[in-house]
Amino acid sequence: MYLTTRNSPPRTGQPAAGGKLPSTVFALGAVSLLTDVSAEMITAFLPVYLLYTLQLGYVQFGLLDGLYNGATAMLRLLGGFVSDRLRRPKMVAMAGYGASALAKLAFPLAGASGAGIGGVLAFDRAGKGLRTAPRDALISLSTPPGRLGRAFGVHRAMDTFGALLGPLVTFWILAELGTGASPVFVVSFCFAVLGCIVLATFVREHVPPTPKPARSPVSWRACAGLLRDRRIRRITLAAGLLGLVTISDAFVFVVLQKTSGVPLELLPLLPLGTALVFLAAAVPMGLAADRFGRWPVFFAGHVLLLGVYAALLVPNGGFPVAVAALVGHGLFYAATDGVLMAYAGPLVPEALRASGLAVVQTGQAVARLLSSVAFGFLLAAMTMRSAVLLVLGAFVLVLVGSALLLRRRPDALAA
Repeated sequence: MYLTTRNSPPRTGQPAAGGKLPSTVFALGAVSLLTDVSAEMITAFLPVYLLYTLQLGYVQFGLLDGLYNGATAMLRLLGGFVSDRLRRPKMVAMAGYGASALAKLAFPLAGASGAGIGGVLAFDRAGKGLRTAPRDALISLSTPPGRLGRAFGVHRAMDTFGALLGPLVTFWILAELGTGASPVFVVSFCFAVLGCIVLATFVREHVPPTPKPARSPVSWRACAGLLRDRRIRRITLAAGLLGLVTISDAFVFVVLQKTSGVPLELLPLLPLGTALVFLAAAVPMGLAADRFGRWPVFFAGHVLLLGVYAALLVPNGGFPVAVAALVGHGLFYAATDGVLMAYAGPLVPEALRASGLAVVQTGQAVARLLSSVAFGFLLAAMTMRSAVLLVLGAFVLVLVGSALLLRRRPDALAA
């Protein structure tokens, strides 16, 4: 008898990745598309508004940017826990999307107050933290394991299409109506409400039926106990360490505009470059992750980020360097954003799926909060080039450390 591997399944240990994706993936993709139009309208507007209109310093900007990225941290755990406890991920996700929608109307009330803007940003990002783990759990529970990379890739591609439209809408509003903030926030609120309507109407829950136990398997102790699993503990640590040396998007765009010398009025449009590449590459990267392994693709995405940081060091590079940096930035997100969740999902029991994903996401969110604040202090204390060089050196060390930490291929362990 002779054996052949020609038709053997992918080395990830998962079933083949062919077949249709469930409708839940596309419905949640539409929700994220509309919500990201809303969110990225604000993201594109904030650097110009905070740095050039309100004349905030880099330290203040870093604190607000860190708050924007890190306020989700603990609520990711809460959202995941409540979702698993109630077995109602859609309801918890709806609460998060609704909170973010309401925050858009509060921005004009904050005026020029840094503390007021910080409070509204925290409330807005709290909504994101509450919804992220339940949303990803809905995708993970409704999709066969062998198609998770493609499912998250499709979702992130639709999400990114919204991120692509958001800055364009902001740019059009500013061009037509001037630099007043209120129209941007009102239109952003309308898109957020549309996302909530789509979620309520078209997203179905796929929570697997289980016999009702004498005691619920979902508890804070059970959630914390997930870290006793070496695979989850190591991927959480690696993702957190990499997040700690990742420069936030807002700072990447601000530094890129200054070092490359592209006109200041194009700063709100720089996120479009990242979003366009992310949109084009998200599904191919998801398919590659299903075929070749999710950790190798995730790791390769961070290697690409090294190239982005190198581009930030090129003085007066103009549009060629700016375009190269944005292409690398978009490929980094395509290789990491949904791929990490696709890897982590099958490692976590179904009853704790949202909580387990929240544990990984929280590690990243806390790390990126600290990273943003620290980079703001670096920019205030030294030249922009020196700050980027310091981060670049730290990033190389952490990348090597992560490779050693997970030197046994996680996808093989997951199988």
